[in-house]
Amino acid sequence: MTSYKLLLLPGDGIGPEVMAEVEKVIDALDALGLAHFEIERDLVGGSAIDAHGKPLTDEALARADAADAILLGAVGGPKWADVAYEIRPEAGLLRLRKDLGLFANLRPAICYPALADASALKRELVEGLDIMIVRELTGGVYFGEPKEITTLPDGSKRAVDTQVYTTAEIERIAHVAFDLARKRSGRVASAEKHNVMKSGVLWKEVVTRVHSEYGDVSLEHVLADNCAMQLVRRPKQYDVLVTDNLFGDVLSDVAAMLTGSLGMLPSASLGAVDAKGSRKALYEPVHGSAPDIAGKGYANPIAMIGSLAMCLRYSFGLGEAADLLDAAVTRTLASGARTRDIAAEGVTPISTAEMGDAIIRELTHAAG
Repeated sequence: MTSYKLLLLPGDGIGPEVMAEVEKVIDALDALGLAHFEIERDLVGGSAIDAHGKPLTDEALARADAADAILLGAVGGPKWADVAYEIRPEAGLLRLRKDLGLFANLRPAICYPALADASALKRELVEGLDIMIVRELTGGVYFGEPKEITTLPDGSKRAVDTQVYTTAEIERIAHVAFDLARKRSGRVASAEKHNVMKSGVLWKEVVTRVHSEYGDVSLEHVLADNCAMQLVRRPKQYDVLVTDNLFGDVLSDVAAMLTGSLGMLPSASLGAVDAKGSRKALYEPVHGSAPDIAGKGYANPIAMIGSLAMCLRYSFGLGEAADLLDAAVTRTLASGARTRDIAAEGVTPISTAEMGDAIIRELTHAAG
């Protein structure tokens, strides 16, 4: 059996707790003969600042570059609120994305049947929801220059963040979205603000031109603020939604909450396919480090386990193993297992480890 090299970066807060459940699932996949991994571990974010004075060391970046895929837990927390901006915990994650060329962020928003009533929206609006948000991840306002705060002659301050996109950056993320749509319902919606932003004008122009190569896929343009409203009004009108870095950050969190909890949703950050047909990839849950519940066994590991399933599917081509793992999560939820974030009133929640164990039992049963 092929052995895949995985780098685990648990990070901060609840990151180590949810990563521990993924390690249990990895062991189960190995025991069942579904996949085999060589595991390395390193630090990122606040834990790396504490150990090394920086959120990502050159050695950790080298391990990430050499790995077949990376699994990351979460970074950040109030403990590091006063560190210099350049070494804040999130800078480690941004460096991974930038230096590894992880330009395509895939964030699925799926409403599991057993959790349709956990959404803030009515069941009929979210039941069966399955959206794939494709977010450009290495350009835009998060990376554009100049990025600075300057002092004006009168003593007041001026802050500048620069939104920058090139044709090539937009083309490659558009291709990712259209290629994904071909494997789904054949529908893409592109969100930008061409009515007030020049970057939006270019975005719409380039996405439209790339669409001409995909006659079997439909394309809809939507203003990003209207898209946010439509996600709450009638979310199932969307299938693949492609957008820039800033709007993707906002819209994917809106879509995530349609499903009932950020603790349910995984994500993938993918690089370009190289000459050998492989690509750099990092997988992480959508949720943050949640330091207020760290160490209490309250964290929901499903998003982290789902990130492993995406890794199996997109990095290693192990679709059968990914399907079995996704189905194990669905059956576990159908059985009534709930962590605190998804437990209805009157339902006794189970711990992080107990949820991981329940999913492994379902996986083992199905694979056996």
